[in-house]
Amino acid sequence: MTPEPPQPPQPRLPTLPDGFDFTDPDLIAERIPHEEFAALRATRSVYWNPQPAASGFDDGGLWILSRHADVREASINADLYSTHANTAIVRFYEGMSTEGLEVQRQNMLINIDPPEHTKLRKIVQRGFTPRAIGTLEDALRARAERIAADAAARGEGDFVTEVATELPLQAIAELIGVAQEDRARLFDWSNEMLGYDDPEYTVDPTVAAAEILGYAMVLAGERRADRRADIVSKLVHADIDGRGLTDDEFGFFVILLSVAGNETTRNAITHGMLAFLANPDQWDLYKHQRPRTAADEIVRWATPVIAFQRTATADTEIGGQPIRRGERVGLYYSSANFDEDVFDAPFTFDITRDPNPHLGFGGTGAHYCLGANLARLEIGLIFDAIADHMPDIRQTGPPERFRSSWINGIKHLPVRYC
Repeated sequence: MTPEPPQPPQPRLPTLPDGFDFTDPDLIAERIPHEEFAALRATRSVYWNPQPAASGFDDGGLWILSRHADVREASINADLYSTHANTAIVRFYEGMSTEGLEVQRQNMLINIDPPEHTKLRKIVQRGFTPRAIGTLEDALRARAERIAADAAARGEGDFVTEVATELPLQAIAELIGVAQEDRARLFDWSNEMLGYDDPEYTVDPTVAAAEILGYAMVLAGERRADRRADIVSKLVHADIDGRGLTDDEFGFFVILLSVAGNETTRNAITHGMLAFLANPDQWDLYKHQRPRTAADEIVRWATPVIAFQRTATADTEIGGQPIRRGERVGLYYSSANFDEDVFDAPFTFDITRDPNPHLGFGGTGAHYCLGANLARLEIGLIFDAIADHMPDIRQTGPPERFRSSWINGIKHLPVRYC
């Protein structure tokens, strides 16, 4: 079975119907709206997107930024475009409380603006230095080989749960000292936390987040009392600007890792596999040459985080559109990463693409993904292992998409490994 790749926009671009909602989880459960994004880029790149009150916001909607230049501008200018005001999430679930929103605003690194963000990031980035990532490479390579070999021995199965999920989870466990036997719990909690729009997940997302928070805070407390040679000890005992992470700050950091280090990387791996299956010439190229540029093209192609948002702190203008103070803008990476003004043949999956100025790691600026180098490493290692152990992998059924307003996720992908 040949998977369906993203389709290039047709010469005649569609007219958006009144009320078209780019944040509708039913839309994302079916597809990424590439043709509609192309229409925005070609015509009125900044688009007013209405939202129902059930989105968690009562301001009527937000502005969609579709062009690479506009998304990058809003990413860089943290003074003018705040993540703290309304958080980075473009749409919450119905019933999201004011208290729940406030907890996210005050505690999640991704929802904190400079200068406080800068202080916290200085502490957290100790775990993501090139040296820190380098110390993980041999262990993660061995894990990737074992994951691929075990899957190949099964003959067939679900690529998402058996391959794509495993290395990111094991990397998190390796990085922060989570017991490997607990990684399945972290997987379930992160799915439940983000699955508020998906009927497969029925656990209250606040309960799932509380489970991760409680687990991580216990871990931080143990390392505070008994320091060890691991990243948790480094973070809670750090002396940067006079302090390290508190137990609750570390807990919320682990929640963020569960999204940035688990959900996004596994979805990049899954979409990357689908892209290789749809483009066998690229798979043959990868198997024989293993180009280092492949990981970034996989991230661009997948764009696991469809969008984050910012809120204007003053009256301004972007892309020719006036934006009033307090209005939200959606930074649509899934559109920016296919911008014809930036990428040659953007709907061609090309693992030798270089340069590749994609915004799949959140653009540039203060909130650039701390784990970008770890994600690149994991993607390269797992595809090397797949190429070695299951070079003739093929798809046996359609992928099942994740129902979400902001995550480009795949829940299940049936394959024959060899």
